[in-house]
Amino acid sequence: MQELIRLTNQYGLLLIFAGVLLETVGVPLPAMPLLIVAGALAVGGTLSIPAIVLVALFASLIGDLAWYLAGQRYGHHVLKTLCRISLSPDSCVRQTEALYGRWGARLLLVAKFVPGLSTVAPPLAGAMRLPLGGFLAYGGGGALIWIGVSLGAGALFHAQIALAGAYLERFGAMALYALAAAFGLFLLFKWWERRRFYRALRMARISVDELRRLVQGPVKPVILDVRSAAARRVDPRRIPGARAIDLEDAQQHLQGVPRGNEIVVYCSCPSEASAARVARLLMDHGYQHVRPLAGGLDAWADAGHEVEEEPRVEALGVEEGDTDPGAPAPGPLKADAQAARP
Repeated sequence: MQELIRLTNQYGLLLIFAGVLLETVGVPLPAMPLLIVAGALAVGGTLSIPAIVLVALFASLIGDLAWYLAGQRYGHHVLKTLCRISLSPDSCVRQTEALYGRWGARLLLVAKFVPGLSTVAPPLAGAMRLPLGGFLAYGGGGALIWIGVSLGAGALFHAQIALAGAYLERFGAMALYALAAAFGLFLLFKWWERRRFYRALRMARISVDELRRLVQGPVKPVILDVRSAAARRVDPRRIPGARAIDLEDAQQHLQGVPRGNEIVVYCSCPSEASAARVARLLMDHGYQHVRPLAGGLDAWADAGHEVEEEPRVEALGVEEGDTDPGAPAPGPLKADAQAARP
């Protein structure tokens, strides 16, 4: 804490700008403690509250706007990349998609307070075609709330922060090393958790060519699209005949389907994480032949097989009406690996 106070005193607004920008672009270095310390220093006149707010807001908007434009340009590919590099595989992106589907652009008002969500929400807003003005209004508003709460906490507890800094100063570099070690252990734990997650989902996959043969055969397989509703809006393609289902209600959608039927589950996340989770769940409930589709929807489309396409919802914001992502599609389209992507 004392080291953070010293650095904030020494580098001031430059350190605040760098800290907020790094967190916004996805570096796992929380900026809120820095803003809290800045708020405490502002009480003593070391820093100016208006200057802190302007610098932090500018840094936040730079990072968020970069992610927004990337999501607008590359669509679900950006979200898939975030899912691949996330310390919480698949879950952070999927949870953000679910929350955005429920709250729309209003989610940006609180996204800064939730680790992971703050990085995923801006590109998802871009992929959902939220207008730039709406993104800046909600994103900027959320950043101001986050900055204000952090600075307010620092100002309110400035005496306690100074006392904690003086206490930690007695331990000198040892306190800094302890914090660095704790952070390293946290990253190691998340990495181990990620590895364990993927090991638990290892199972036999079905290739797109094998699925194609089953679809053309006399006994059709049951095909389940387990992407979130928001993900299906970002990328409205689907395999012909696929049933769009919720991740937690997969068994309900299979009522009347014999347990010996061939069931194929697909998603658009790395390593078919969501598809493998649903497949494991169905197997635990007695379904004998359940396999995730290797490569997911992208592999199917890249192979040149037909897809159905739902009408695209251009922007999912607070004014959008309800849309059924599982509604019948207008008809099959020949997949073009390039043109079909956002």
